[in-house]
Amino acid sequence: MLEANTGSVNAAANSGPTPGVSADITYIARPGPGPVVVFLHGIGSNATSFAPIFELLPPRFSLIAWNAPGYSGSAPLAMDWPLARNYADRLAQMLDGLDLGQVHIVGHSLGTLIATAFARRFPKRLLSLTLAAAAKGYGVPRGGVLPEGVGNRLTELARLGPAVFAHARAGNLVHEPALHPDIVARVEAAMAQVNPDGYAQAVRMLASGDLPGDLARVAARPGFIVGMQDRVTPIAQTRAAAQAWEAAQGIRPTITEIDQAGHAVYLQRPGAFCSALLEHMGLATASKPEGT
Repeated sequence: MLEANTGSVNAAANSGPTPGVSADITYIARPGPGPVVVFLHGIGSNATSFAPIFELLPPRFSLIAWNAPGYSGSAPLAMDWPLARNYADRLAQMLDGLDLGQVHIVGHSLGTLIATAFARRFPKRLLSLTLAAAAKGYGVPRGGVLPEGVGNRLTELARLGPAVFAHARAGNLVHEPALHPDIVARVEAAMAQVNPDGYAQAVRMLASGDLPGDLARVAARPGFIVGMQDRVTPIAQTRAAAQAWEAAQGIRPTITEIDQAGHAVYLQRPGAFCSALLEHMGLATASKPEGT
């Protein structure tokens, strides 16, 4: 299915992720005959951060991780202050370019805002919605004043440059970082690749984000995954989003809490993350992650 409009995605399922481009959006993909699962990364990351879990998920799934607009070769959005729906529209264009219809969507951190906006705007294309390390957003109107903590991201990036910025922040995403230098290094490597202009657009989108408000307007039942030791998007943000959906729909969504994991939950506890993901997608009875 992935080969339809891009000759770049033609590797066998066991050859590892293959890079591609669709509608000016770059991505990595691991083809497979079964359902399509699309991964949306966080604000300081990129598609390659999902490569380790591509190795764990069953080979029958077709896996895609995008580089958001303004990240790793993806064309930026046209507006200086985009909203989550603008990213969701670009995601739909990428999927159109690949001749993909219905997909499972998995968002991490900032990606949860985009995933929810996609679910709201394109409900018929959604097979399931999984939100990991949910980012609540700040509800700032477009063009408003950035919250201090959000604005500091841009100040620090401009002052330090991407490499030093990544070195200073990467440990915050990992539980007990001193004990997991390999995971910190992986987080740092991805963060060091951020494009300042694309990052600035994403920071403004984060400022305007309203995950509980958007999620309350999504019909599909979301599933949540959170690292219990997440200091970047604490579990309270996940619970606020889950409660908003429950209040609107009258059904309690599932929250999977993974112990001994920080914000980079899918890197720190990949096996547990993949097991939870299969449960939330409704595919756990048919498949188990490799090595579990």
